[in-house]
Amino acid sequence: MAGKITALRVQKKRRNRVNVYVDGEFAFGLQDVLAAKLSVGQELGDDEIEALKRQDSVESAYEKALYYLSYRPRSEQEIERYLQGKGLDEEATATVLDRLRHARLVGDAEFAEFWVENRETFRPRGPWALRAELRQKGVADEIIDQALEAVDEEKSAMEAAERVVHRFARLDADTFWRRLMGYLQRRGFGYGVSRRVVDEMWKQVAGDADKDAEPR
Repeated sequence: MAGKITALRVQKKRRNRVNVYVDGEFAFGLQDVLAAKLSVGQELGDDEIEALKRQDSVESAYEKALYYLSYRPRSEQEIERYLQGKGLDEEATATVLDRLRHARLVGDAEFAEFWVENRETFRPRGPWALRAELRQKGVADEIIDQALEAVDEEKSAMEAAERVVHRFARLDADTFWRRLMGYLQRRGFGYGVSRRVVDEMWKQVAGDADKDAEPR
């Protein structure tokens, strides 16, 4: 395939890609940022062509990673799995991750903080559940520990309970306790914290004489 570049043409459907023609025939496509370094009449050897193709693979993967990140922040392991699922090898994946780190677009410490804050705001979870979720995303334990330092488990449990207590408000004391307790513990809150929150919630909903007993 070695030879002289005879044309560089922007693709009609993908304007950020350029078709490279060598000795009058289509040879390969490149991201425009890479094609900008080429010129008609330039000689290309086989090694140069292979290097350009590899750079194009990395550049395309970087764009895919940016798109993947556009939905929400990701852990480094999530990005790695995503890129390897797209067929990128380990070396190229590492190159993309390095670029993302330098651009401060990925970082497990920042990701863990985001994850915990997002859960606290929208779907409160206990430390156990948060730790399990972050471990599943490949975040190291020491980073998880730092992210969980600011979590007020009892406050989070109270917020979680307040979102659903209306579902159980008409139940008897024992059923109320069992249902709300199970709800909180399934979301990773400890027994002691869950018990205190359930007791407090019962006090708030027990407004008549028939509901004046504390749940067992």
